[in-house]
Amino acid sequence: MAGSVPPAPEFGQTLPVEAAPEVVAFLAKRRSASAMTLTAPGPDDSQLAEILRIAARVPDHGKLAPWRFIVLTGEAKDAFAERIAPLADSQANPTKATAALRKLTRPPVCVAVISRHIPGEIPEWEQRQSASAVCHQMLLAAAALGWGANWITDWYSYDPRATAFLGLADGEQVAGYLYLGTPTEQPQERPRPDVAALTTYWSA
Repeated sequence: MAGSVPPAPEFGQTLPVEAAPEVVAFLAKRRSASAMTLTAPGPDDSQLAEILRIAARVPDHGKLAPWRFIVLTGEAKDAFAERIAPLADSQANPTKATAALRKLTRPPVCVAVISRHIPGEIPEWEQRQSASAVCHQMLLAAAALGWGANWITDWYSYDPRATAFLGLADGEQVAGYLYLGTPTEQPQERPRPDVAALTTYWSA
């Protein structure tokens, strides 16, 4: 995998705004790896800790950290998948729901990003968006370090019985499952939106 991650900046340290062409080049061709192609090895505990540290460097109005991480690996991940598997039968499409569980069982590392609302002045919508930013930042960090990564929210993100097994408290939601591992197939480019057609310039 890629080289080591630089240490975290010290509080109050000046962080210059400067061009980073290599980052732009990376973002211009970033592509998620299919969860079904991810296999061992995945990031170890130390590498995952670095990915999570980078993931947490997102916009966060109020400095609330309105999110947390639940890591599922090894036997614990298998046990969670086994526990929620019977719930697939009660989904709208049981066959599809059962097949979706392979996205959970195949990759070696799974991180559930849990969105939480902290009452106060900061609107709930902004706090939920911060959790989504964490998911995306984790996707970028993992890919930049050479891992295959995929951000998925499937039926077990929303079924309250599944989220109860995961240990969510009242008001918490799954912002996404991030699957990490070594891709057995390199991802291919997919169709992209016509950005010009989606862009307008407001005028008075």
